[in-house]
Amino acid sequence: MTGKIRPNRLVHYQLISIMSCFFVLGTLSMVGISSNYIKEALHLSDTKANILPSLVYIWFLVCTVPTDIVMEKIGRKNTVLICMSVLVLSLFLPLLLETYAYMLICFILLGISNVCLQSSLYPLFSTMIEREKLAHHFTMGELVKTISAFTAPYIATFGSLYCAHFLGLGWRVLFFVYLIIAIISLLLLIFMKVDKEEIHESKADFLGSFRLLKDSFILLTFIGVMCHVGIDIGTNTVAPKLLMYKLGITLDKASFAAGLYFLARLTGGFLWTAIINKISKFHFFLISIGIILCALILLYFVSNKFMICLCICMVGFGNASLFPVFLSQSVLHLPEVKNKVSVLMIMGQFGGALFPFAMGVALDKIGMWASTSVLVIGVLYLVFYTFRFPHFQTEKQ
Repeated sequence: MTGKIRPNRLVHYQLISIMSCFFVLGTLSMVGISSNYIKEALHLSDTKANILPSLVYIWFLVCTVPTDIVMEKIGRKNTVLICMSVLVLSLFLPLLLETYAYMLICFILLGISNVCLQSSLYPLFSTMIEREKLAHHFTMGELVKTISAFTAPYIATFGSLYCAHFLGLGWRVLFFVYLIIAIISLLLLIFMKVDKEEIHESKADFLGSFRLLKDSFILLTFIGVMCHVGIDIGTNTVAPKLLMYKLGITLDKASFAAGLYFLARLTGGFLWTAIINKISKFHFFLISIGIILCALILLYFVSNKFMICLCICMVGFGNASLFPVFLSQSVLHLPEVKNKVSVLMIMGQFGGALFPFAMGVALDKIGMWASTSVLVIGVLYLVFYTFRFPHFQTEKQ
């Protein structure tokens, strides 16, 4: 009897460990709302404040390949434990002092640990889960990660309004909550049993991936990923500012817009997943990008709360599922080097570092309309990409 129960307990333990890790990965999406509160607390310019999300996403370009190399040398679990330990440290630092220097260090460590975790968690969990259940668990994990991103703005707002006297944290209670969850995840991982791994030298390298950019389709898809992620992080960051700018309300009253964006992205993810195989990739891109472009154009003219929120939701909805298509089409284009292609597309997420910084500079130097225009430029590139390759690889075969 005991022998039959133990495997089930092990499966439940592993599932809880996996889902807790996916929830912690949601810290990558809390940088937008955090940067807004840091700007207000430290009286920063938009340029300085938007450096913070840029410091998180730039590591997609730097850390993806080295993580793969380290993982092959010391093992998946050891790599994940190191990354999770760095993440715990990054979440602890803002609780000590609320200074710009501390926040810079915090966001650098937050970015490094998150990127390395994303690169190592999936390979680790793929060795623990039955193959036929892998897609189900990863889909569930993405849902948990999105829920984490959705709740972050509301935790920050609650902290700002009601937790000023709780250890003097205020909005920084957001870091405290995620710190507790990260510590629990770390402890679960330490005691989680993993089958013995075969450790060998990795053949991954930067040049091997970047050489693929000589292919025009791969190059333009790589830039497309940069724009897609840049629009995502840029909108998440600027959403509360739009409400504050156009309605003259406080950050505590406007911060819900970031959560609204993630709710729309979650809804879009479910819907696009259901219909993506029923329409051509060209029409999928055309509809998704058309929704985003219409929303951003409307933002130049609308000035009431409902319409602004609707536009923010439209961007999140339209931008929800572009990355999986970028990735799948690029892998289908060069199937013989699919690992290098996948690494390159993941590295393209460093576009999340470029757009917020450019938007912050535009907002300081010119105004809100210029900041929104940075997003429009990214969408116009995606329009060009869609019509440059109207017949995608899957439709040729």
